[in-house]
Amino acid sequence: MRAFIFPGQGSQSVGMGKALADASPAAREVFQEVDDALGQHLFRIMCEGPESDLTLTENAQPAIMANAIATLRVLEKEGGLRLADKADFVAGHSLGEYTALCAAEALDLATTAKLLKLRGRAMQAAVPVGEGAMAALLGADLEKAQAIASAAAEGEICTVANDNDPSQVVISGHRGAVERAVPLAKEMGAKRAVLLPVSAPFHCPLMQPAADAMAEALASADLRAPLVPVYANVLAAPIADPAEIRARLVEQVTGMVRWRESVAAMTEAGVSEFVELGGKVLGAMVKRIAPDAKITSVVSMDDIEALLAAL
Repeated sequence: MRAFIFPGQGSQSVGMGKALADASPAAREVFQEVDDALGQHLFRIMCEGPESDLTLTENAQPAIMANAIATLRVLEKEGGLRLADKADFVAGHSLGEYTALCAAEALDLATTAKLLKLRGRAMQAAVPVGEGAMAALLGADLEKAQAIASAAAEGEICTVANDNDPSQVVISGHRGAVERAVPLAKEMGAKRAVLLPVSAPFHCPLMQPAADAMAEALASADLRAPLVPVYANVLAAPIADPAEIRARLVEQVTGMVRWRESVAAMTEAGVSEFVELGGKVLGAMVKRIAPDAKITSVVSMDDIEALLAAL
């Protein structure tokens, strides 16, 4: 069994998608459609930067999605691949869950781009700049990370945001609490704790205003049953009912990304191969969760050709 997986924020880089667009009309169509849907030259920012513009949450989220969907469209339109024939499940890390839904045709491309633009804006606006923070705890499992976050909170919010793999957990919350967690982490047995260069404290209760904005947007979005089940970040389980997908996407804004559990559950369900489209970020995490799984990262035209030959 095979799962197609899609990266989250942090996987963006200036120049992303350019070689693909130069080589493929199908990729160019995707980038043009996203630009048209958003009414901005997002692809120009992806190709030329500046990096500060691309890193803005409201640009990074639709850009990462567009890059992954462009990769998929080349596979589909120029390689003759049908996702439903080659994937048993899809999943994505945080914003990647929207990419997964678009890949499985639960959401159309223009709607996905608009939802991610709004999601990025709403997440940025939820907490004034400087009031929130996130930190990666390395060499800490979920239980240890929860204990560190709890000890650092001191009446403020500090919770686990991403359970990425057995050795990397990200915490999120009020800046003071997250900063207290960094020295505490070492005392409590983590190898290292690193403050992350992010503009807001994602996936924690401080994001409630953004969750409310997404609830309103998703209520009117045209969302269909996906071609293959999508593993929901907040459940670490597959879902296919549009009403449940809506609810889980809203929960995901404030909830923990249960990536480690999702990969473990897919492996348990029989998945032995993970194909990451549009990035080379999730593969290393998957390897630490499921060491025996086959992992393929697909970014370039050469990667696309190699995947088509292997499938």
